[in-house]
Amino acid sequence: MTDVFTRKKRSEIMSLVKNKDTAPERAVRSILHRMGYRFRLQGSGLPGDPDIVLPRHKKVIFVHGCFWHGHKGCRRAARPSSNRRFWDRKLSINVERDKADIKALRQMGWSVLVIWGCESRSTDIATRKLIRFMAYARTRRQVSRRALGLQGHTAN
Repeated sequence: MTDVFTRKKRSEIMSLVKNKDTAPERAVRSILHRMGYRFRLQGSGLPGDPDIVLPRHKKVIFVHGCFWHGHKGCRRAARPSSNRRFWDRKLSINVERDKADIKALRQMGWSVLVIWGCESRSTDIATRKLIRFMAYARTRRQVSRRALGLQGHTAN
């Protein structure tokens, strides 16, 4: 199957694809904010420039587009049939870079979550993933020294 657009038109279309502040990112940020978390955006300086950084909890979140990051088993990740070698190479490089970035972040002590674009379309799925990912951080935040009855005690 050949592309229905000319090379020039396809290039124009692809140049309009955003990589920051996308609708899936906004949806995930909105859920996280409603959960009571505050965060930084685009973790420049960290491997892979995570979309959401929660420095207090040492957690990062990537909101990956299914096509660009190769979401296995997702129909939105289907590779184009035209110019196959180009797309296979380009998208495979993205997937390998993502793996290396996640590995580097974990070696630095960061917890990493990937939410796929298709998952962000379902508030329920994204919320469940975020609750599970943030559960330990929320528990630590809610359990204070006062709640444990340790306020004012000193070790002997």
